[in-house]
Amino acid sequence: MENGIKLYVVVPCYNEEAVLPETSKRMLALFDEMKKGSLISAGSRIVFVDDGSKDKTWDIINSLAKQHTEIAGIKLAHNAGHQNALYGGLMTVKDECDCAISIDADLQDDINVIPQMVKHFTEGYDVVYGVRNKRDTDTFFKRTTAVAFYKLMHLMGVNIIFNHADYRLMSKRALGALAEFPERNMFLRGMVPLVGYRSTSVYYDRNERFAGESKYPLKKMLSFAFDGITSFSISPIRMISALGAVVCIISVIMAVYALVEKLLGNTGAGWASLMMSIWFIGGVQLLSVGLIGEYIGKLYKEVKRRPRYIIEAYVNEENGNDV
Repeated sequence: MENGIKLYVVVPCYNEEAVLPETSKRMLALFDEMKKGSLISAGSRIVFVDDGSKDKTWDIINSLAKQHTEIAGIKLAHNAGHQNALYGGLMTVKDECDCAISIDADLQDDINVIPQMVKHFTEGYDVVYGVRNKRDTDTFFKRTTAVAFYKLMHLMGVNIIFNHADYRLMSKRALGALAEFPERNMFLRGMVPLVGYRSTSVYYDRNERFAGESKYPLKKMLSFAFDGITSFSISPIRMISALGAVVCIISVIMAVYALVEKLLGNTGAGWASLMMSIWFIGGVQLLSVGLIGEYIGKLYKEVKRRPRYIIEAYVNEENGNDV
């Protein structure tokens, strides 16, 4: 029996040719240290998942896998999105490892806390969250909106770890439990806490991105946040119902007021107030229909049961060949 834990680190990649050489270099050095300390076994692997990149990401992964037995690669047939690529990598390795760690390729998350994660796993924790100490590296806008997002999610009753992204360790049985979740609308930050096994956190300071550009511009961040809210809470629909009730009450009050004014002969042209009322009610209706449509759209995606991802190629860690 091998000494140490059989650890797999899953790294989703999309157009990461600028950072992969440095990421692999640092990860390999860390693996060497952990093996020398008998913390992880020789069978541990770093698995890069190419999420349909348009640059040379897959060529670099393929080359690295042929040079280092510790590195393996998975190539998806098309761009499935960060969450699906991450999930696909975890589901591919779940039966081969004792535990798996997910981390982005950009080196912003501190890999030096990985040994702490593994030690917590040996203490009996099935899930270990990587949590940021602070958000000093973010812009004011991103920091403010991120904090607002986490607070909003908690307000709507969603169990989500504050300042935690997708940097976490999961045991084999936690991965098995995650595999039981059938939904296609992936939001792992909300799904993993639902597993319910014993968990803890490690804290770290986030670094600046080593190279390349962020794969989460404002549009994607807003879409991701909206997916998270609508995938785990029906509070927005309840808020619409409450707003509709309030508007109806106000409408009744205004109708009584208008009737009284009419009987007293105090009515005027009223064009401005009429137009404001029409625009307000129209806006509320359109917003409500759009939000309800978003939920219906998610149901549409779920009932089709299309695959979350399709693997085109796998670079075997033992011989460096595509299989």
